[in-house]
Amino acid sequence: MNEKVALVTGASRGIGLAISKVLLELGYIVYGICRYPNQSEFQNQNFHFIECDLSNPKQIQKLIDSFPNRDRLHVIVNNAGFAQFGPIEELSPEKMIEMVQVNLTAPILITNGFTRYLKQNEGHIFFIGSVSGNLVSPWGNVYGSLKAGLHHFSRSLFDELRKYLVKVHLLVPDITKTNFYEDLNIEPDSDTSSYLLPEQIATVVKQILLDESGMLVHETHISPQLFKIKRKKFLK
Repeated sequence: MNEKVALVTGASRGIGLAISKVLLELGYIVYGICRYPNQSEFQNQNFHFIECDLSNPKQIQKLIDSFPNRDRLHVIVNNAGFAQFGPIEELSPEKMIEMVQVNLTAPILITNGFTRYLKQNEGHIFFIGSVSGNLVSPWGNVYGSLKAGLHHFSRSLFDELRKYLVKVHLLVPDITKTNFYEDLNIEPDSDTSSYLLPEQIATVVKQILLDESGMLVHETHISPQLFKIKRKKFLK
């Protein structure tokens, strides 16, 4: 009954699932937050899905109020996110609002709701940012702006919480081969040197959690050796 607890958003697949597996390997009880838990086939006795629509602040508050074993919460991984790219006038207002809620509002609300427990446990907060948050990206300006906001929130939170021995980490991955690109018109190149794998991002999380040197690297940029990306070919 003394196991440490971790919360991971977007845990049903991709980077979130890879990080969840690493946390399980390290002995954590992991609660994976996602909208459609039945879409994942992964099972482990210490891995528990919690269904939550992170675009809905009322559901986030319900998650915070009912979260199990919160007194043992040591790690939060704010990973969930999605993007729509295109000319600004062609983006759906509804999808833009959903992007704001999932990519920026949800991590802020979750951090607000659980930080007191991380202070008690001298825990870790991870934010999965994006290289898009550091670039000027035509057609990706909404997503990039939201990731830039997440980066700034993480940097400010680092200075706020370090005196309480809460460790705040911002991971900024470049092109990573996940289903993130399913609904986009671009995708990683076939060259394996041009993209990251979710397991590589998870390895960075593992290294951070195992480090007992007292040194804290707040911001970590993770890139493949090469930069290549390709546009999808759509059949008419």
